[in-house]
Parts: sequence; structure tokens; C-alpha cells
Amino acid sequence: MTASLSLGPVPGAALGRINPVAQLGAMAVVTLVLLTSLDVVTPAVVVAAELCLLPAAGLTDLRDLWRRTWPLALGAGSVGVVNVLLSDEATLVTGVGLGLRVVGLALPGVLLVATTDPVRLADALTIHWRVSTRFAFGALAALRLVPLLVAEFESVRLARRTRGVEAGRNPVARARLLAGIAFTLLVGAVRRGSRLATAMDARGFDSGVPRTNARGSRLHRRDAAFVAGAVVVCGVAVTLSVLTGAWSPIFVG
Repeated sequence: MTASLSLGPVPGAALGRINPVAQLGAMAVVTLVLLTSLDVVTPAVVVAAELCLLPAAGLTDLRDLWRRTWPLALGAGSVGVVNVLLSDEATLVTGVGLGLRVVGLALPGVLLVATTDPVRLADALTIHWRVSTRFAFGALAALRLVPLLVAEFESVRLARRTRGVEAGRNPVARARLLAGIAFTLLVGAVRRGSRLATAMDARGFDSGVPRTNARGSRLHRRDAAFVAGAVVVCGVAVTLSVLTGAWSPIFVG
């Protein structure tokens, strides 16, 4: 449970000084480039640049990095293998390119979560992008409840083990027990969400009156430089792809 709950922002990460909306803007640029290219060179360059940001995000501990990215690695590997095995035209290079695209699209999200406090993200969205406070702070409240959901899952699992309810090595029994735990968590989440919604309405989140912001959020030159850096990296990736003859835009052919 401790490992599961340690996936929040890394304290003191240098990348955390970048405004969240600047990080989201850079993610939008990367997403646009990766979704419009099918070659292997473009995502390889982008992923290499993203990996260079891991120390700035405070992700130098390999165990912590693996806990945060193992679903990403599993998904990327699955996408590459499935496309190579099931497609008549796909080659090993194509599979590697598709896997790298998945990594390139998802890794910025890992960096954002590892360096950004959800409160800063909600403040930045409401101030700079004029996102509805009802939506932004509702999503913030939901994110705050995720560790509680993880802790409740662990409590239910340990309680069932204490009562001798275990699946052993039977995958069918394991899936059945997992479904039971998931239903228990769903019921608890619905009740908790209803109480949270009532509490937020009582505090005026549904009044329609414009809300002030006590913490504030500022954009600095480093934020513009960060977005510009993302544009440069994507430009270099596309240029190298074109020069090597690998460039294969999705909108052609």
C-alpha cells in the first residue's frame, strides 16, 4: 500500500517550477506530432528528449520510476507485439515505432503527475485557460480521493485474507474475488462522491458567482521557453525523419 500511495508529486523536482498549463501546452504539441506520424524516427527522437527530463522530474530512483511507468511499458510492448503478429504489412520496425508512439504520448503525463501538485494544476487551469471552477475543483477533489480508494482496496483485500477468503493460484477465483472487491469499492465511491458533491454545493461551488483565487498562478519566461523547447524537439524529430526518408504522415495515402 505504501508503494501505491507514493506516486504523487516528487518533492523538490526542478520540472515542478514549470507552470502546469505550459506543461499541458508542450504535451499538446508532442501529441499533435506523434499522432500525425507513423514512422519510427519521430517518436524515437521525442522519447529520447522526454527521457532526458526524468532527472529534472526527480525520477532518478529506478524502483520509483518502474512503479510509475510499468503500465506504460506493458501497454507499449503489447501494442507493438499485437500489430506485428496480427498485421500482414507490419514489420518489426513498425511495431517498435508504434510502441515508441505510445511511450511518447504517455510519458509526458507521467512527468506532469510527478512534478505538479493537483492544486496548482486546478489554479492554473481556472486562471489561464478560464476552465470552469466547478469542473476544475471537482476534478481536484476526485484526485484527492484516489489515495483513499487505494487504501480502501488494500483494507478490503487484507480483511478478506484474514477471513480466509483467498483465490490461491486459481485465476478464475482470483477474477471473481477481484470483481467482488471492485463492486465494494464502487458502492463506497458512489456514497463518498455524493457526500462530496453535497459538501461542495454547501460551500457555494454551484452558486454561479465568480470565485477568487487565493494562491494565484503566474506564467514566466521559463514557461514560454519550455513550450518553445517542445516545439524545437518536435521540429528536429520531423526534420530527421524526413532527411532519413522515414517520414510517413498519417494523412498521406
